Amino acid sequence: MTFSTSKVPWNKGKLVGQKLPLKLEQIWAIRIRLEIAKNIRELAMFNMAIDCKLRSCDLVKLLVRDISRNGEVLDRAQVIQQKTSQPVQFEITKKTRESVEAWIELRGLSGMDYLWPSRMRKFDHITTHQYARLVKKWITSIGLDPSVYATHSMRRSKATLIYKKTKNLRAVQLLLGHTNMSSTVRYLGVEVEDALEIAESIEI
Repeated sequence: MTFSTSKVPWNKGKLVGQKLPLKLEQIWAIRIRLEIAKNIRELAMFNMAIDCKLRSCDLVKLLVRDISRNGEVLDRAQVIQQKTSQPVQFEITKKTRESVEAWIELRGLSGMDYLWPSRMRKFDHITTHQYARLVKKWITSIGLDPSVYATHSMRRSKATLIYKKTKNLRAVQLLLGHTNMSSTVRYLGVEVEDALEIAESIEI
């Protein structure tokens, strides 16, 4: 008797590869929907996710003191990345500061509290799985395909917009906290993007 050793590929029927970043108009579409719904928590989380460009494991573990002093959210903050153990800085825009301050006040959070506390487990933060479900909810709310977007889309979105505007890879590398430039190039897929832009500009 013979047995087949063939196995179904793990990625059969699945879309794999880099998840797409959000475009500027898509970011605003999600933001406006959250504002209309008066969803203070998710609006603050969405805005912070776009600004900070952190991996989900770092975003969910943010403490109030990481981004705030004396009840006011900072213009800039710095955290130690879990993956690399290296510090990374990020800017916090006015719109994000306002939404996060509203969330901190609503929830009555203080310095050592998690910025995104769990609703199920006291003194703990939301999980990366819970955050992923929220991202899927935001993506589907504006009619996008959730199979090609994920939490990394949030991390990539502003970085991609910055690169497209400035072409400054070193700046994006610093903002993402990458240890080498090649990681940033692969992450943004800039070589392919640049090649396509050049090809589109040439008429034959």
